[in-house]
Amino acid sequence: MTRTVTIAAIQMDANVAPLTERLARAETLVTQAATAGAQLVVLPELFNLGYTYADENFHRAELLDGPTATWMRDIAARLRIHLAGSLLLLDEDEIYNALLLFAPDGRMWRYDKHYPWAWERAYFRESDRITVARTDLGNIGMMICWDVAHTELWRRYAGQTDLMLIASCPPDGGNPVYSFPDGAQITVDAMGPAFRALKDAGAQVFGATIDQQAAWLGVPAVNTVGCGQITTAIPNGRAAFLAILPLAPGLIKHLPYAHRLHATYTFVPGCKIVGADGRVLAELTQAQGETFTLAEVALPAPHPTPRGRQPVPPVPRPAYWFADVLIPGLVLGVYRRGARRVWGSRMAPVHPATQRWLLALSAVALINCLVGWQYGRHARRRRA
Repeated sequence: MTRTVTIAAIQMDANVAPLTERLARAETLVTQAATAGAQLVVLPELFNLGYTYADENFHRAELLDGPTATWMRDIAARLRIHLAGSLLLLDEDEIYNALLLFAPDGRMWRYDKHYPWAWERAYFRESDRITVARTDLGNIGMMICWDVAHTELWRRYAGQTDLMLIASCPPDGGNPVYSFPDGAQITVDAMGPAFRALKDAGAQVFGATIDQQAAWLGVPAVNTVGCGQITTAIPNGRAAFLAILPLAPGLIKHLPYAHRLHATYTFVPGCKIVGADGRVLAELTQAQGETFTLAEVALPAPHPTPRGRQPVPPVPRPAYWFADVLIPGLVLGVYRRGARRVWGSRMAPVHPATQRWLLALSAVALINCLVGWQYGRHARRRRA
């Protein structure tokens, strides 16, 4: 026996604005969607903040009983809908990117982003727990943005859900324009083949990947995105610049200005509702701006079990190295310093496993330096 649910996916401009303004804009869209018949309304990732890499992110983290969560609970109750959206959440001694889902009766479910994308790790930490929200609409699995590129996370939801709910706000990381204070601007086309290979990664993640994985699970999915264009500083820009320099040596002339590196991003399309067969039922373009789309989906019963081999996302492998390893490793210090500066010295504790990892990395670096020094010494003697 199947049930139907009417879902609204909301697309909001990603430029940063005061909390009161963004909540007012969100309320207008949510109210319009509910009036159109939506039972579940999904807001974009960080809908209450906007998207930027800036220290103000630390100041705008909120408690679970803060203004954004309170607003969400009140709107869900008043409009008699299920309402979802993500915010930066201050939780004990860490900051998380938390996706909250509220039912009309006040029940709440929370999912924390597993994979902060690249520079996002400068402002919140990763998590490792999945969430299956057992609501009156059905069992809803939850993800945030770049999480959807990771197949093992989809597998953890297999056989447990009726619907996948994803809140995203993905800057087009494969097609930025980097700018320097001397006026120079660089696109990925000028950065060599390694970076040109990443140009379409965003479209592959929020296009085919979501559709394929939803079809493999056998459940519908909803995804939201941001829209517009932003310009933001790059945290720890000099370190990031040095890290990519071996792949783009022609950029060496810009090194003196790398600490003031900025990037201009548009956003990846993907505000959509997908059926259990992977077919897109409703979708917005970026040109449509701040609005919503609506579709009715059929929830299969009982919970479907995937059949066949799980599809491999059509995402270039270097995109994972860049977004999950290289850049997050460069900005961990930004997160720790910022969280402690704003919220106190208890924040972002260094865990024993991290200490061991850093010690091992330091030992490897020291050994490499000694080997390199010794090799250079022998080479000089041979030349002499």
